Parts: sequence; C-alpha cells; structure tokens
Amino acid sequence: MSELSIKIGQLIRNKRKEKNITQESLSLQCGIDRSYMGRIERGEVNLTVEKLYEIASVLKISVKDLMP
Repeated sequence: MSELSIKIGQLIRNKRKEKNITQESLSLQCGIDRSYMGRIERGEVNLTVEKLYEIASVLKISVKDLMP
C-alpha cells in the first residue's frame, strides 16, 4: 500500500460519507464490486485514472477533490 493510495482512499470514504452514500451504492453506480470499493477506500489498490474520474463523477465532485 502506498501512502498516496491510502490518502486517496480516505478522501473517497470521507466524501462518500459526507454525501450519505453507502459503499454498496457507490460501488454499484461505478460498476465496481463492493469488496473492491472497500479495498480502494483502504488504499490497498492502485486506481486507474478512469475509475478515479468515475468515482468523482458519481460523487458529483471534481477529481482534484480526491487528490491529497
């Protein structure tokens, strides 16, 4: 796990919770398995730029809001 992946995952989790969206709902809207979304939020995987944009889009925020 890289420090960057962990920080991005934490930002995704924080924004998701701010918008009262469940992890399951976010993962369904992004076309990602819920367990994989959990791994993203824990910083266990390296996200592709496409997935990062998709998550930001579903959360209705800018990608830069997910960058530390």
